[in-house]
Amino acid sequence: MKKKANPPAKAPAKTLDPRILAIGNKLKKLRIKKGYPAYDYFAFDHNISRVLYWRMEKGTNFTIGSFLKVLKAHNLSMKDFFKDIK
Repeated sequence: MKKKANPPAKAPAKTLDPRILAIGNKLKKLRIKKGYPAYDYFAFDHNISRVLYWRMEKGTNFTIGSFLKVLKAHNLSMKDFFKDIK
């Protein structure tokens, strides 16, 4: 009689970097302040991938190029964006 294989163990959840989470939270606040209740409307109106913008707000890893594109959509410089993030 064959033994049933055990299901593979789940990988431990990755802990998100609090600095990236702070960036994502600020992006979300900026979007809402501009009057966009949902991320997808903002992304669509600014020609940004909806998935990319959603991931950035959630604090997943992203590229500097993507971040600069989002800053441009918010009409912000890097200096202005980071002035109150610690």
